[in-house]
Amino acid sequence: MMRQQAASGLSAPGLSMALLALLSFFVVSMAELRAGEPAGPVLQRHKREWQWKSFFVEEERPAPAPYKIGQLMNTKMNDKTHYEILGEGVVGHNPPIFTVNEKGDLFVTSQLDREKKSQYLLRAKLLDDRSNLVEREEDFVVLVTDINDNDPVFPPSFNASIRERSHRGTKVITASATDADDPTTANAVLSYTLLQGGDVFDIDGSTGLITTKFEPLDRELRSLYVLVVQAQDMRGIKQGGTATTSVSITLTDINDNMASFTRKSYEFKVPENQKLNVKLGTLELEDRDELHNKDPIFTIAAPLNIKFDLERSPTKDGNLMLKQPLDYETQSSYTFSVDVRENNLQEPADNKNLAVTKAQVVIQVLDVDEPPLFTRDIYTFSVMEETMVTNIGVVKARDPDRVNKTIRYSIEETDCPVGINPITGQLSTRRKLDRELKATYTIQVKAQEEPQGLASFVKVNLRVIDINDNEPELSAEDVFVCENDMKNTVIGTIQATDKDEQTATFSFSLMEPSSNFSVIDNKDNTANILLKHGSFSVDDPKDYILEIGINDGGRPAKSSVTSLPIRVCRCDRNRIHTQCKAAHLKMGVSTPALIAILLCILTILVIVILFVLRKRYQKEALVSMGKNAEIHEQLVTYDEEGGGEMDTNGYDVSILTSARHDGSMMCQGPSLYAMVQRPPACKGDMAVMIEVKKDEADHDRDGIPYDTLHIYGYEGPESLAGSLSSLDNSSTSSNLDYDFLQDWGPRFRPLAELYGVDGPDTCSPY
Repeated sequence: MMRQQAASGLSAPGLSMALLALLSFFVVSMAELRAGEPAGPVLQRHKREWQWKSFFVEEERPAPAPYKIGQLMNTKMNDKTHYEILGEGVVGHNPPIFTVNEKGDLFVTSQLDREKKSQYLLRAKLLDDRSNLVEREEDFVVLVTDINDNDPVFPPSFNASIRERSHRGTKVITASATDADDPTTANAVLSYTLLQGGDVFDIDGSTGLITTKFEPLDRELRSLYVLVVQAQDMRGIKQGGTATTSVSITLTDINDNMASFTRKSYEFKVPENQKLNVKLGTLELEDRDELHNKDPIFTIAAPLNIKFDLERSPTKDGNLMLKQPLDYETQSSYTFSVDVRENNLQEPADNKNLAVTKAQVVIQVLDVDEPPLFTRDIYTFSVMEETMVTNIGVVKARDPDRVNKTIRYSIEETDCPVGINPITGQLSTRRKLDRELKATYTIQVKAQEEPQGLASFVKVNLRVIDINDNEPELSAEDVFVCENDMKNTVIGTIQATDKDEQTATFSFSLMEPSSNFSVIDNKDNTANILLKHGSFSVDDPKDYILEIGINDGGRPAKSSVTSLPIRVCRCDRNRIHTQCKAAHLKMGVSTPALIAILLCILTILVIVILFVLRKRYQKEALVSMGKNAEIHEQLVTYDEEGGGEMDTNGYDVSILTSARHDGSMMCQGPSLYAMVQRPPACKGDMAVMIEVKKDEADHDRDGIPYDTLHIYGYEGPESLAGSLSSLDNSSTSSNLDYDFLQDWGPRFRPLAELYGVDGPDTCSPY
């Protein structure tokens, strides 16, 4: 434990201070010896009073009792004086490390460790019996001498790496230790030796530098070496302290092994419909080097190097890839050789005589049922617009298998303008095509083996060729004539457009001569409107319209006539109009637009006629009611529930009035209401009053029918029927007797049946 503590106390500055103290002491002593010699007429040197030699203390010396290490001496010392010391190890220490008696003997009271503190700086005093200084204070040093009490110390571990095949004497690492003892002594001088690994590596005995001893270090044989290094102080003598450590040395890999096939032949079975650029199999390689140094290059013998290829896998083996399609019917097997060589190889290779660098590959093609094969990947045809074409082109497919099944063609797209012959694959138009509506079509044709075999599809691009089938259209800016325009003034410029693809050469002309205007063709698809003479007025009601004829110059040529209105305006001097008379717009209308307008007008007329006829039919139905019809049945608008006195709103009195005026209510014979049997007046005063009202209603044609009377207003507490309203009563919960309803006549019979009355009962007196 003391050795380990001493290791941290080693101090080079402490040694320097000790040497400086010794040198000072030597110089002062020499000066004292020469003090008796004449020094010159001016300078004189006094004899030194303090006299002592250097003080040394051996470290780690036990001090069960204080022991003397020297004596302080002063020439002024007598019986009345005594010594005192101050400084390191005295002040602040209890007990003090150093003590002095009256005679000047210097003692050490405790055990010292040089590695903690190698020297102590003290100060000596000579005092009289009154504690006054007899001589000035003097500094002195106590040096702690070293003993070999510390063993060498290594760091926790050493790790190093070196490339395999390194040359002899290559430096690997320095495994050095430290010793806390005095480096100026043999106690801290270390010597290094290899206890393990000396057969492969060397070590420098004084520095600990490890180097390679032999050249052929092969990582593939051994990749890790663990050395044991010993450090011993005292220059390596047996009495010296020792320490050991381990050094791990890793050999790093280089590319010194050739890639070798694991087999001399490889065989793969591949279906003929195998997709391209997909792995068919793997050619495994063996390489003793690490993966980052595995660098193979593959070569396939011609001519199959264009059909097959080898790509590196993640483990740098060879993945066999298909570059061109296979066809069992054409060739059922392939045999070729593959060579491999190592890139960036450190020659000579360790396995030069053992590596397999050539292998044979056999590909067995498996027959599968393949879908039809089209002669092209994409078909492109052209067809003339507005023309029925029976032979646009032919789409052809075949069965690649040896069976050679029959192929049937079809187009599955609904409403396709193109049809196909199911046997020959010949395309034809099913209707005329309009390039201005759609210029290109993309059709998918299906070819299927019979019966219900495999199918394949191909894309057919159809381009519609333009013909000159659209009339030119007039395009004009605001054309107006000013009141103050002079003769030959250009009042506007017109041009034309055409929906056709062909480049048109338009020509313009006036279809009807005009005494006021002329059209000058500029021969650049534009024309100017030229004023022949002036004298125009905004107040003049006359309108000016030019019939412009346009020819597109195509094959066949198309022409059109368009009405161009000319407005009359009042303009300023810069020919900017400030007021214009509105011209009647009389532009040409195409035939399809005119047909659409006529159809709209006819539709509106038919709707109006049907509406008028329906209204008339309803009116005649109301007027022509039969003579024997019961008018009161048409008067009532029956609601879901009775409204009491508000039920009068449910009657349409106009029907009754109209029937009265046309005589339909004037019937001969007994009245319908007269046929009603009057109930006997045994129901009380209320019953009598109701009978009177009924009689009045039956004989008064101009009055309101009885069943429209506000009889609810006459209901009182003596009414056997109670309220006729459905709001306050329920037919299912009522216990009243409604047999008297049979006595009220045929008009109340439905009501009596509703309340379950079977027949008329005899009237009981009220």
